[in-house]
Amino acid sequence: MLSASLLVVVMDMMILNVAIPDLTEDLRPSANQLLWIVDSYSLVLAGMLVSVSAIGDRWGRKRMLLAGYALFAAASALVLAAHSATFVIVIRCLLGLGGAMIMPTTLSMLRCVFPDPKERATALGIWASVAGLGAAVGPLVGGLILEHFSWRAAFVINVPLMVAGLVAAHFLLPESRNPAPQPWDFVAAGESLAGTVAIVWTVKYFARQQSFGSAPGWVVLIVAVALLVAFARRCLHSPSPFLDLRLFARGPFTAAVIAALCCMFALAAALLLATQWMQLAEGLSPLETGIRLLPTALASAAASVLSPWLATRWSIRAILSQSVAVAATGMALPFLWPGRISQAAVMAALALVGAGTGALALGSAVIISSAPEERVSSAAAIDELSYDLGSVLGVAILGSLAGFLYRTGLDKDRALTALPPHLADTARGSLGNAITVADHIKQPDLAKAATAQFVRSFEITGLTAGLFLLAVAALVFLLIPHDIDTAHQHP
Repeated sequence: MLSASLLVVVMDMMILNVAIPDLTEDLRPSANQLLWIVDSYSLVLAGMLVSVSAIGDRWGRKRMLLAGYALFAAASALVLAAHSATFVIVIRCLLGLGGAMIMPTTLSMLRCVFPDPKERATALGIWASVAGLGAAVGPLVGGLILEHFSWRAAFVINVPLMVAGLVAAHFLLPESRNPAPQPWDFVAAGESLAGTVAIVWTVKYFARQQSFGSAPGWVVLIVAVALLVAFARRCLHSPSPFLDLRLFARGPFTAAVIAALCCMFALAAALLLATQWMQLAEGLSPLETGIRLLPTALASAAASVLSPWLATRWSIRAILSQSVAVAATGMALPFLWPGRISQAAVMAALALVGAGTGALALGSAVIISSAPEERVSSAAAIDELSYDLGSVLGVAILGSLAGFLYRTGLDKDRALTALPPHLADTARGSLGNAITVADHIKQPDLAKAATAQFVRSFEITGLTAGLFLLAVAALVFLLIPHDIDTAHQHP
């Protein structure tokens, strides 16, 4: 049940991408409003994770989970009354808050529901598989819904699922809280909220600008860093920290957080680039694209369940580092594939990246087992924050790199230089824009050139990410002792 609720939250992150065209046609949002519709969910989710986890420690984790279910269901139902872009932005903010109440709470409650380390490892494997499953299945579910219903159905589908979760959680889950809660730190809560939102906004801003020369972005980045540094200093020097950053003093904890962050970094970027290639270069529909993403979901689910079992036969260090290396191989595969890139190559690459997310299960087991009972919500918040930041950074950094490579490659092609300046600027923006311009002016050579440059940018971006992930795999291997055993850490 805890995993099922996480599935809905993760799917909601991905499903909107499929619904955006219908939503745009219906509500006609401005460019700025459309950006806020897309970004507001992750901004609120990332910003509220730490504070909500701390509140759950004091108020009760079961109560927090039930409240999150109720808010997520209510916000999803509100879309039936949404007839403006501003209303949808408000709904997305509420969904982000509901997601922040659900995601870390499901993880911290697994520690309470499964006190036995072996059972907990299996449960965490199932839980972690859901994160990758939701990311891959989201576009498929969105495509199926939009084949028959309007974009509002992509939100309304959450309502019965959350209501079922609310009823089941009420009867099945025990209550848990910190038995000796510390006084609430309003300053730390404000610093974590403002700093996290600012850093996520900055990453998204620079990615949209596709340039680091914008003054507003640097101003917000400096403010974000200052706030987060002040927050870290306050937590490290407090006898009762708002978020226990001392957990990072443990090498295994740090390695697990890095592995989880980087696996989501790879998965989010791979899905972004692959879905664009399938829909724009191969001409597949959203539903057809979603079907081709199923191997990613299946590989992720299988690896997440099997990785804790494999770790008992080899070692956590070996399986965790190798999982990251498998994701690295998947990212580099389009570049390494002999001959012209094909759907088979991309599906194989996505399956390897999905299999690499087996690291999420072991990472979560190490993270949760490294924390004492009274700090389990801090550990869960850090784990969830690594998932969210990994997704944001993957899309922003690797998406920006792919865009830069696409533009610089297309700039040298005669098909672009022969165009009038205004059409050339439009075509440089994205592959979708280039194909639209090519269709409008009846220039198939432009579409062919733009597709070739996008494929090249896809391949080089994947290779760059693969090399980076190999370095991460080596770091994870060095930080984790050979004989680490989650059953013999903090009770």
